[in-house]
Amino acid sequence: MRWKPKLTSLVAALAGLLLFGIVLRHYWPPSRSLAFPRGTIIVGVDASYAPFALDDGESLQGLDVDLATAVAGEIGLPLRFANIGHYGLYDALISAEVDLLISALRIDPNRMEDVRYSLPYFDNGLVLVAPADSALPDANALTGKGIAFEFASSADSFIRAWQTQGIQLERLPYELPQYALDSLRLGRADAALVDATAYLLYQSEQENWESDHSYVSHVPLAIAVRADNVDAWKLVNGALSALKDKDELARILVKWL
Repeated sequence: MRWKPKLTSLVAALAGLLLFGIVLRHYWPPSRSLAFPRGTIIVGVDASYAPFALDDGESLQGLDVDLATAVAGEIGLPLRFANIGHYGLYDALISAEVDLLISALRIDPNRMEDVRYSLPYFDNGLVLVAPADSALPDANALTGKGIAFEFASSADSFIRAWQTQGIQLERLPYELPQYALDSLRLGRADAALVDATAYLLYQSEQENWESDHSYVSHVPLAIAVRADNVDAWKLVNGALSALKDKDELARILVKWL
């Protein structure tokens, strides 16, 4: 059967062309019409999580709302929001109900088959906070220190891990991260461990209190796009890079945090 080698060669050639096309697609300039065929960028957001997004009954406001507006402006298309509960966000994206998710989303490695994440726009990791007039302790200098934190939070887990490693510190649990920061500001704790959002919001409200902080973990927040929508992913990353270069991203973060 002489046709078998020819058929095998043809299949191999077609596979090679397909692979070449896939690779080329990644380097080809993105198309707005392919990325957003409806001519409008539809953004899914959970508007119940201030300061990132909140529905005040009349309009949506927040960091992610401003970011989505700025990204759409850079891409050059009109924008429409879809207010979706947190647990329905990814379903709405995968089913193409929305084009993007901009909703304080952590980069989730378990979703990489269905989703592409943009460049991060904010790091909401844990920060170790101390008064500005004292030496900021790091994980290796916490022995004997009183550390305030929110009970049953990721900070709680982090502190337990430090104790497991043999660091002898005093645990000072509180109901809310704001209360942990109150404890630090009032001199009842040597340091506080909270997420970056809680710290930045608290510091913005306490203008007369000077503090310093350092990250002990990193939780990048990013925009989510369907895995097959390479053009949208490229356009979003290009928009984020432009906003960063123009300091517009920094302005949005400072406005809300």
